[in-house]
Amino acid sequence: MKPKYRRVLLKLGGESLSDESGRGIDIKSVGAVADEIIRTVKECRSQMGVVIGGGNIFRGIVGEKGGIERSAGDYMGMLATLINSLALQDALEKRGMFTRVMTAFDVQKVAEPYIRRRAIRHMEKGRVVIFACGTGNPYFSTDTAATLRAAETGAQVVLKATKVDGVYSDDPMKNKKAVRYERLTYMEVLEKRLKVMDSTAISMCMDNEIPIIVFNLKRGGNIRRAIMGEKIGTVVSK
Repeated sequence: MKPKYRRVLLKLGGESLSDESGRGIDIKSVGAVADEIIRTVKECRSQMGVVIGGGNIFRGIVGEKGGIERSAGDYMGMLATLINSLALQDALEKRGMFTRVMTAFDVQKVAEPYIRRRAIRHMEKGRVVIFACGTGNPYFSTDTAATLRAAETGAQVVLKATKVDGVYSDDPMKNKKAVRYERLTYMEVLEKRLKVMDSTAISMCMDNEIPIIVFNLKRGGNIRRAIMGEKIGTVVSK
């Protein structure tokens, strides 16, 4: 059975690489994510790009509340995404998967600079490409970076991996009456102010007609199910 999506962009939160505290990097958690990615790529034979947040290490917007100038804080957050990207690369390559980390600004001692055509070529060769350092600009989230890289590399879908099984009307961890949506339009997400991605990321997907699938990363096989087109999580589309 052929996958529904040939090229995908997987968006991971930094917390997916940490333990239950959501802080720092936990080797077992990184290994579990790496195993899931490798299993999915081999079974689906899809091309994959990955964007990881840095919230388990540092968030620029949190730093601003603590007195750090916003631009400086955002650059610190971008470097946090690079740390996470290198951790995931190490786990993937120790398991035999060829990868490339590409950064939005030059850190050539540890990663390649992002060049669109080169990134696409890496994907075509079967390498998992991890896009680090966001867009390279402050005031933009890693959600926006994910949708930007998806559009640039011709990804057919953005897979947003989270701790819950879709998009809810409210935080399901706090409100047991929260309703899960199976399908939403981009405009509904914006109008209802649902916490799927920030408005810039949603607008970019809307303008480029890139669907978003929000699903629970913790359930094994969910990345593969999303790529194969099985009914899973919440689908945001036109």
